[in-house]
Amino acid sequence: MPSTPSSEVTEKLPSASEVKDEVVEASKTAVSSLRSLAAGGVGGVCAVLVGHPFDLVKVRMQTTEKGVYNGAMDVVRKTIAREGLRKGLYAGVSAPLVGVTPMFAISFWGFDVGKNLVRSLSPNTSKDTPFTISQISAAGFFSAIPMTIITAPFERVKVLLQIQGQKQLAPGEKPKYSGGVDVVRQLFKEGGIRSVYRGSVMTLARDGPGSAAYFASYEYIKRKMTPKDASGKPSGDLSLTAITVAGAGAGVAMWIPVFPVDTIKSRLQSAEGRPTIGGTIRGLYANGGLKAFFPGIGPAMARAVPANAATFLGVELAHQAMNKMF
Repeated sequence: MPSTPSSEVTEKLPSASEVKDEVVEASKTAVSSLRSLAAGGVGGVCAVLVGHPFDLVKVRMQTTEKGVYNGAMDVVRKTIAREGLRKGLYAGVSAPLVGVTPMFAISFWGFDVGKNLVRSLSPNTSKDTPFTISQISAAGFFSAIPMTIITAPFERVKVLLQIQGQKQLAPGEKPKYSGGVDVVRQLFKEGGIRSVYRGSVMTLARDGPGSAAYFASYEYIKRKMTPKDASGKPSGDLSLTAITVAGAGAGVAMWIPVFPVDTIKSRLQSAEGRPTIGGTIRGLYANGGLKAFFPGIGPAMARAVPANAATFLGVELAHQAMNKMF
């Protein structure tokens, strides 16, 4: 068998400089992913602290029968009267606070991975080519896939804790759940892991298109508000006020197309027994037509503005802090 000339072997092997460039590029990608994880976690905590009371009102309006509440402010009044200000409006906050750091961290990490995936599938673009809004949207949709693994069970726990405060307890009667861990324990005992993860399909059906609209809208508003020079090229960074406005707009854009899906998800996750998606949809429509899919949209829209403004503000400030430290 003829031997391979050493010159041919040398040509097939990458040079030392090429190996170095690949290592540097891989390191940059890894650092970028870690920063996205950390910044997403900070943004998530900000979102929960600002938006949880609005979310509680939304869920209670979505999961109660018609006539229990006269509107969002009626939910607030009755909740505070029955459970107090802090315990009432922040009922169930432990679950999202514990879960939101990894949930938002994975969302922003998934968005970062999604952008790299989109870049690899776009042969005519280089690493310096700006993403189009449609590419940002595709990366946003991808971010919801890994996030659902964490989001679905924490949403299930949060919903059950949020609605149990509505029940009028008899003298001496204790709430069914004592906290988030107790919810998981009881759900697993009743129906195993499937019970804990009930509503996962609808969670992904909500968060996929919702995240696509979320990240695309944020990027679009950012580009419109970024200072430009006479030739139209970006000439400066966004102010914190502009970041807040872009985040608020992204939050509203996210909820508009997916709110009916969120209502179905909340009903599924709060119902007793073994409800189905089809049965839940039919039940909602029978009770109030199309309007039945939009209870609590006012609180959801009201929450979207401050919560998502806080999210992106937290993310951007976290990135700025990490850029200074590293």
